[in-house]
Amino acid sequence: MLRWLMGGGREPQGLSEKSSMQSLGEEQIQNPYTELLVLKGHHDIVRFLVQIDDCRFASAGDDGVVFLWNAQTGEKLFELHGHTHKITAIAAFPSSGACEEKNHLILTASADRTVIVWDCNSGREVQKVSCFHSTVKCLTVLQRLDVWLSGGSDLCVWNRKLDLLCKTSHITDADISALVELPKNCVAAAVGKELIIFRLVVSTEGSEGWDVLEVKRLADHQDNILSLVSVNDLTFVTGSHVGELIVWDALNWISQVCDCNTWDPSFHTVTQQEIKLSQNQHEVSIQHLTSDAECVFAAVGKGIYVYNLQMKRVIACQRTAHDSIVLHIARLPNRQLVSCSEDGSVRIWELREKQQLPAEPVPTGFLNMWGFGRANKQVSQTAKKMQESTTTYSLELIGDLIGHSSAVQMFLYFSELGLVTCSADHLIILWKDGERESRLRSLTLFQKLEQNDDLQLRF
Repeated sequence: MLRWLMGGGREPQGLSEKSSMQSLGEEQIQNPYTELLVLKGHHDIVRFLVQIDDCRFASAGDDGVVFLWNAQTGEKLFELHGHTHKITAIAAFPSSGACEEKNHLILTASADRTVIVWDCNSGREVQKVSCFHSTVKCLTVLQRLDVWLSGGSDLCVWNRKLDLLCKTSHITDADISALVELPKNCVAAAVGKELIIFRLVVSTEGSEGWDVLEVKRLADHQDNILSLVSVNDLTFVTGSHVGELIVWDALNWISQVCDCNTWDPSFHTVTQQEIKLSQNQHEVSIQHLTSDAECVFAAVGKGIYVYNLQMKRVIACQRTAHDSIVLHIARLPNRQLVSCSEDGSVRIWELREKQQLPAEPVPTGFLNMWGFGRANKQVSQTAKKMQESTTTYSLELIGDLIGHSSAVQMFLYFSELGLVTCSADHLIILWKDGERESRLRSLTLFQKLEQNDDLQLRF
């Protein structure tokens, strides 16, 4: 049973609809999030959450206001005003390793064509940058170099003092929509359907400065790139509006696996696996990617997919994980995933390994689908290997968090402190482990009783 911990808020409406694939009753034995705190303050869509440290986070959205919160108590720490239009990007900028004082900063970009640096400890505005010719769409911190990057019509490199170290000239007609850090002082920028690799090099004018050089343009995608994720120092992955997923070598920027077709995998309860092509681009748009050391987790249309990098194939999926487009996905400990959707739902999944069974013959189209079909010999070898031994997996729904009344934009995981979600309903919800919270309340009560007994004995 879900326990509401904050009174006065209206009860969410319109959340009775369930996914056509899986649904849970009221008894969700494996779902720990049975209590919640509703955090109010925003007056428009809350699009962004960023973790500051182990117990604090910031929220921002279309009202242009930034809030700082305590993830343990739900307390509003600061309300930051400075932007005049909606927030378009946010990033945490922690202290450098050489800095003794922990001075936590956050960067916010807005449609008012400014970037503001905020001090999280004092809640004050440190500085505002107003020299942009267009809206900054993304912000990335290169912690190792102690610089941060802003992407829009140009790529700009800044130091901690907010000095503009260097910038690119106008790149293309499209703006930079996403950035990801790569090895060897490189970054990959998503610019429409192109991926542009930039390298930061030490400036010839001074040892403390940097120059940014365009190294390579990659035109493998056929449509706009929506998501980027760095897996490790050797691999990064991109996903596009029409469902193209490309696995890249992070050192030489060569595609290792390329799905250049519209994809919509569906797995059956039987051993045979096949991929069915979908004609609806909206259903295969890759909205978000995340990863661990073994797998890439993709939010594709209404579904979620697990792609194993070593096996080079999708090992599990829920084609209809939600009733509408999945906007965000993340991996939790214990082989669990969390996903949120435009339908207002937040769902917890468990990746379960099934009994190992011999696979049936794999259609050539399946391998072509993932770019393995470029050579017939390679197809036959891969197909033979998959026939010999195939481990099957499934994604099982174990938790359905009902609290928001509109699209859930994203979430943060705070381990024992809980899960934080933000939504188009203007609300932030802090989901709590009910059993843990009950134990903490009992412990607090017991300590108070002990203190009262001590006071009575003294008098």
